[in-house]
Order: sequence, then structure tokens, then C-alpha cells
Amino acid sequence: MLPLVQSLLRFYHSSIGKKIIVALTGAALMGFLVAHLLGNLLIFSGPEAINGYAKKLQDLGPLLYVARGGLLAAVVLHVLGTVQLVRMNRAARPRNYAVETVRQATKASRVMIWSGLTIAAFVLYHLAHFTWALGNEYHNPAIARYWVEPGVHNVYNMVVDGFRVWYVSAFYIVAMFLLCSHLSHGFASVFQTLGLATPRLRQPIKLAGHLFAWGLFLGNISIPLAIFTGLKS
Repeated sequence: MLPLVQSLLRFYHSSIGKKIIVALTGAALMGFLVAHLLGNLLIFSGPEAINGYAKKLQDLGPLLYVARGGLLAAVVLHVLGTVQLVRMNRAARPRNYAVETVRQATKASRVMIWSGLTIAAFVLYHLAHFTWALGNEYHNPAIARYWVEPGVHNVYNMVVDGFRVWYVSAFYIVAMFLLCSHLSHGFASVFQTLGLATPRLRQPIKLAGHLFAWGLFLGNISIPLAIFTGLKS
């Protein structure tokens, strides 16, 4: 095995390596969430704006699949690294560890497990709903409402029709709440792991994390709320 590969494997299997990987992938995923939100908010500018944005993404061709592959790799590394770190921390915990601390850790772990499962289910549903068009007619070429022109989706109408269903909007809002609750703590953890959170900056970074997370939450839920309440149609 090449020395470089051996070094990378040692780095990955160390707790420090896993923490850095989780931090870097977390930062990349937060950047994606911001870009994704900015694109989605174009729906408030009308059909031409968001459909034009979707067309530009579609025109990327193979580059779009490369980006999706990189995003999927970041998600897998982030989740896998987090799970492995939790196991390593539990294995290193002394048997006489304070009972109250153990109870708190167990409660936090349970919350994270259920929120993680909900978010994972949402991502799969979101892909199935809009990207794969399972259970709907969004990709049916015979329905003109879902096409700007042959081969070009009318994303505006797809989103409007999707969020008009109450349980779709409700599931989306719950998933966004759980995701942003995680982000409100994860934001500061990225800076802490990368050594950027000095004692002087710790509180401002923590505040910035809360503002970032709940700003994303409000931005994302504004879309289903506006559609479901009839403010946007």
C-alpha cells in the first residue's frame, strides 16, 4: 500500500481525523443549504425566474451529476464520521461516569437518532417527489402544466402543486425544524473543531450559528406557507 494511502487511512481512523472530516463536510453541506435556499426563493420572483434557474442547472449536464455525487459523498462521510465518533466516545467513557451525565447523553442521542431518521426520510421523499416524480405526474410529457417546453420542466408549477397538499407542507416544515435545530449547534462545532473559535469569538460564533440556522428555517418554510395559505399560487 502506498505511504500516502496509509497516512490518509491513519488520519481517517483517528478521532482527530474524523472530527476534521465531519467539520469540513458539515461546512460544505451548510454552503449547499444556503445555495439551495437562494435558488428556491426565486419562486417569489415568478415562474420565469425559478424555471430559468432550474434550466441553467439542467444545462450543466454531466457537471450536475458530479456535483450531486460530491454532495452525496459529503453526506455519507458526515453521517458515518459522526456515528463513529459517538461510538468511540462511548467506548472511551469510564464505567464510573456520572449517572446524570449518562442520562443526558442518552436523551440527546435518542433525539439525534429520531431527528436524523426524520431528516433522512425527508430527503428521500423530497427526491422521490420532485426529482424522481414518484406518485405524481410531474414527468408526464402529456401534461403541459409541468413543462415550459419539451424537455424543460415547469418547476414553478411542480412546487406550487406539491406544497398545496397539507401533509407535504407539514412534513417539510417539521424536517426543516429538525435540520435547523441540528445546524444551530453544528455551526459552532465546525469553528471549534477547526480551531477558529477562540475564547473571545466563542459567543459571537454561537450567536451567528443560531441566526444562520433559524434564518435558513424561516427562509425555507416561507415557501410552503406562502403556497398553502394562498399567498403564492
